[in-house]
Amino acid sequence: MNHQRTASFTSAAISQRKSMDATAASLMLLFCLVLGFQQVAIKGVAEDISPVVQIALRSAIAGCLVGLLAYWRGIRWKEVGHHWGPGLLVGLGFAAEFGFVAWGLNYTLASHMSVFLYTAPIFAALGLHLWVPGEQLSARQWWGVGLAFLGMVIAMAPSGAYGIHIIIGDALGLLAGLSWAATTVVIRRTSLSEAPAELTLSYQLSITALLLLPVAALSGQLVNAQFTSMAVASLGFQALIISFAALMLWFTLLRRYRASQLGVFSFLGPLFGVLFGTLLLNEPLSTNFLMGGGVILVGIVLVTR
Repeated sequence: MNHQRTASFTSAAISQRKSMDATAASLMLLFCLVLGFQQVAIKGVAEDISPVVQIALRSAIAGCLVGLLAYWRGIRWKEVGHHWGPGLLVGLGFAAEFGFVAWGLNYTLASHMSVFLYTAPIFAALGLHLWVPGEQLSARQWWGVGLAFLGMVIAMAPSGAYGIHIIIGDALGLLAGLSWAATTVVIRRTSLSEAPAELTLSYQLSITALLLLPVAALSGQLVNAQFTSMAVASLGFQALIISFAALMLWFTLLRRYRASQLGVFSFLGPLFGVLFGTLLLNEPLSTNFLMGGGVILVGIVLVTR
């Protein structure tokens, strides 16, 4: 009986999520700007500190900060243990996402990785539509999702013929996107849907750090890391702004708004990454990027208006 009441309460709470409004759109725009700069921050110091080490260290640092914030807000070990099942799942999904990204970049191009990683909102929208009450999309919104994804492919997929190693890297990018989508569905389908944002984020960061730090150490990447002033600055930005502040904002928004609509905005993340790469790393800005960006904006309007 108690289990049924809890399930009914969770379903009712999920169905009461709000549609996108001006506040959510503004905050998601800020979130995507930060995520876009993440790519430049990692790439800019990759010769000093490998991406795996950067992700592991920033997760550990941000995890400690989130833990302190959670304790300050009254979250205790009892509540942590209450959600350990779904918490373990989202932590493993988060670690798998970044693990596949780091692995796949050894084979494919960064632009390819961005395309396949950001298939996550499509998979998430499908999973939410099937399993989470109140997250169903209309036919018009599905057209918007399709247009947003098509625009991103136009904007970021490079031309030319590539070998089998590119296909392997692209497949790993697709697995990263699936991992990201799975964590979103788990959060909204389980008790984490109503758990504090600090708790959800602490699961993800702590498990990612616990898994990736040994990998970085055993592979020798941690020992070979060069902590130059630029590398330390980049790592600090990633830990404080991306892994702590930006992800905290994301999980806070997930508690208030429909995840299927929020997810479409994440298509802007790789576009901002290309823009920052052009401005800061002198990477080329192509015509197809400008065309794809326009298509993405049309898709977002269809989903969120």
